[in-house]
Amino acid sequence: MEMQALLPYLLPLLLLPLSLYLVSFIGRTSSDDEKNLPPGSKGWPMLGENRAFSLFGPQKFVKDRMEKYSPDVFKTSLFGEKMVIFCGAQGNKFFFSNDTKALTAWHSASMKKVLMFPDVATSNMKEMSMLKRTFRLDMLKPEALKQYIPIMDAMAREQMDSDWKPDSVVKVVHLSKKYTFELACRLFLGVVDAEDIKKLSDPFTLVTEGMLSLPLDFPGTAYSRALKGGKVVREELKRIVKQRRKELMGRRSDDEEGQDMLSKMLLVRDEDGELFNEMEICNSVIGLLIASFDTTSSAVTSVMNYLAQLPHIYENVFKEQMEVAKSKGPDELLTWEDIEKMKYSWNVARESLRLTPSSQGGLRETTTDVTYAGFTIPKGWKVSTIVRN
Repeated sequence: MEMQALLPYLLPLLLLPLSLYLVSFIGRTSSDDEKNLPPGSKGWPMLGENRAFSLFGPQKFVKDRMEKYSPDVFKTSLFGEKMVIFCGAQGNKFFFSNDTKALTAWHSASMKKVLMFPDVATSNMKEMSMLKRTFRLDMLKPEALKQYIPIMDAMAREQMDSDWKPDSVVKVVHLSKKYTFELACRLFLGVVDAEDIKKLSDPFTLVTEGMLSLPLDFPGTAYSRALKGGKVVREELKRIVKQRRKELMGRRSDDEEGQDMLSKMLLVRDEDGELFNEMEICNSVIGLLIASFDTTSSAVTSVMNYLAQLPHIYENVFKEQMEVAKSKGPDELLTWEDIEKMKYSWNVARESLRLTPSSQGGLRETTTDVTYAGFTIPKGWKVSTIVRN
């Protein structure tokens, strides 16, 4: 009886949060409708179209909506955000050419929870993007690439001797990821010890396998394993960063010879003249590892796949490689000049990337109202592109 008496008072309290959400949702929807938004559907309130995206995968999800709404651009709702997907070659060009202009880097809350230290996950993304972009440019300078060639060749030879045994079956995807991660640890972090690399690679694999899965933090789910793996990776990176900072304190500030990417990051100062803290550095390193890991290993796997399918192409690549090998001594490592001689091999790699792009796409946030294909994308909306479509 007492509960029945209280029911008229409790019911409004229970319904109030839902009512406020619906009013807010309707208000935002009507405000958006005033603009010339791209065609599409934002799915169910709160749920969006996450289920269809996870169930069918990015390619089919985008293909179906391109056919239903527009071959150029469509709106949807993913990761709890209002989002627009650019389609086709023109969409990809617009997406990547406007990086840092009308669009800025963005990660979903579920991805940030897996990848980043929570204390700095919401720090100045513009400043951190600038830091990563500076080092990407530094890494791609010709003089830097020339230094990497012998290192990559030496590591490739070691893996060929240990894992790519003659007349045996090899799993290209697994071994290319192993090579890519070990190379990244060497170039980014200066880590070469096999045990130290394993402390990073095992949990890092859990991160890459689960960070884009449904964000359900229950035991046994891919996302739960990614969260645990991310925590281990961050703590191990933090240990490496602390140790490197101590080592750098005993060196001259102008001594840059032999410095890896991490050492250079630790010496960079922000606009206020302050050094980046350890957690900010770790977040940036994780970003570089994620960006290089799947894309590079995917590219290697695609090239190997096409060479296996097209024996006449394989023969031409093999012939060119043997010509370079004959000009070298038995233990002489490759140089930049040798790479420049591999014109046919490079064209094969480029064609492979054209047919099977190594990147799925990307995520950005609009910094202002953006006009594309006759439609308006409001400031603050999230945008993406699926390159393989």
